[in-house]
Amino acid sequence: MRTTGFACLLMLVPLFTVRAADQPLSFADTDLQSRFETLLSELRCLVCQNQTLADSHAELAQDLRHEVFRLLSEGASDEDIHAFMVARYGDFVLYNPPVKKTTAALWVGPGAFLLCALILVYRRVSRSQQHQATSERPATSEAESDAS
Repeated sequence: MRTTGFACLLMLVPLFTVRAADQPLSFADTDLQSRFETLLSELRCLVCQNQTLADSHAELAQDLRHEVFRLLSEGASDEDIHAFMVARYGDFVLYNPPVKKTTAALWVGPGAFLLCALILVYRRVSRSQQHQATSERPATSEAESDAS
């Protein structure tokens, strides 16, 4: 009985934990704020599927937003921030990675997958039409073949 009660209490612990709210970061300078927002829309959240740092609510995205904020506060250029993020996390952190040997699969993969899918659909449709055409041919009856 004690272990069951303890297990129930353990299951309730996540309900009472307090998470830090995602505090918005802002600059007093509108140019810096604009650069900050642009950078957040150009960088990808590493744990979310297809979300920018601006869109993500993940804890890692929050940490990366703070890092970008810090770098901008220290006077880093946009290129410096991109280089820092790529050096640390690889080209995947860029929402639009550059075309090069290591990212070729990211750029060519979706098109190749689509091409393969279209080829498979075409082959299946043409086989279905051939099968349907052969099954619709009128069968010659034995009486017609005897008359000939």
